Amino acid sequence: MCGAGDRVYSRAIRRGRVPREEAQAVPCLLELALLHPDPDDMDWLVPASPQEVMTRLLRRVYSEVSASQARVGDAVSAFEWYAGLGGRVQTPAEGAAIRVLDGLPRIQAAMDAATEACTSEVLTVQPGGIRRQDELSEGLHRALDLRRRGIRMRDLYTHVARHGQGLRNYMELMGDAAEARTLDEVVERLILFDRTVAFIPANSDRTIALELRHPALVDYLVTVFERLWRLAVPITSTLPSTGIEGITHRERSIAALLAEGHQDAVIAERLGISVRTCRAHIARLSETLGAASRTQLGVRIAQTGLIETTQSTEAAPIRMSGHESPTLR
Repeated sequence: MCGAGDRVYSRAIRRGRVPREEAQAVPCLLELALLHPDPDDMDWLVPASPQEVMTRLLRRVYSEVSASQARVGDAVSAFEWYAGLGGRVQTPAEGAAIRVLDGLPRIQAAMDAATEACTSEVLTVQPGGIRRQDELSEGLHRALDLRRRGIRMRDLYTHVARHGQGLRNYMELMGDAAEARTLDEVVERLILFDRTVAFIPANSDRTIALELRHPALVDYLVTVFERLWRLAVPITSTLPSTGIEGITHRERSIAALLAEGHQDAVIAERLGISVRTCRAHIARLSETLGAASRTQLGVRIAQTGLIETTQSTEAAPIRMSGHESPTLR
């Protein structure tokens, strides 16, 4: 009981009864039948004997324990019956084709194990923009171990990642062991070891991952990587010119996504930049092309040939997104 309940019930035991108003602050005494009205005077409450209360509580506990024991017995009997059906159940230790890794500690442990078992090659796709120093440091011990063992690494990033000092420092540290290329946008994070095991995120915050060992799935992911790799620009090379004075490579990428009808927040996420930066580029693009509105910007983009298209603008009109409010979706 709480302190107030203890005091009122103790006083009732010593005196034989207590005024009803004294128990108003602790209604649990009446609810638990520790106090009940005096038949001779309803303004007073008399206590139930401690022995009676103890017997009642023990009886309830005994009933709960008995019910729990019965449930345990039923569960044991059921699973003993399943176990008696025979057959062979594959366990994760036997090499499941798809394994769910729930939580960062399990993900890190699986990545460390794959790093230790790796013998020839690691392929990675790293989406997003400029890589933070903590992100690069997170897997640095694995990368250094791979370099020490002569294992080759190829990494794909977005063009935006080129502007981060942390990535440049990382590439200098890795030397000839690592090669990096960049694209306007890449797929979600992917790590492949020896073309036999792959890791991909299974939720948006990357606290759950899938470890894939099915040959068909891994081969498919390797093919995706190799095709992106051929399209990518080596990080040691400059990005190709757009051919239009005053328009950068990034602004051409934004123009292409605008033409597909994407909103600012989606464009920013795909290119690894902030929404604010994205809107600044759109404003600069509009100014360069002399467009006073989003609709006019779409026309100017088509007229200048800034984006490649196999159809005329009449056959395939550019779908420009409407102006967004500052609030992100």
